[in-house]
Amino acid sequence: MQEATVKVKGMTCRSCISKIEGAISEIGAEGSVNMEQGAVEVKFDESKVQISEIEEAIRNKGYNVEA
Repeated sequence: MQEATVKVKGMTCRSCISKIEGAISEIGAEGSVNMEQGAVEVKFDESKVQISEIEEAIRNKGYNVEA
């Protein structure tokens, strides 16, 4: 399993956490949101999903992903 930290702007509440973690789960990865740090810790199998797909799933929920 690969691990990475994705910086995300625009998270403000528990609903944000649920949306982001759900979006990550839908594509076959695991995510844990830390709103105070503006980050999502993700774990994923590189043979099944790429970090760019995780970032895109977060963007599709309306959040800004920092490069």
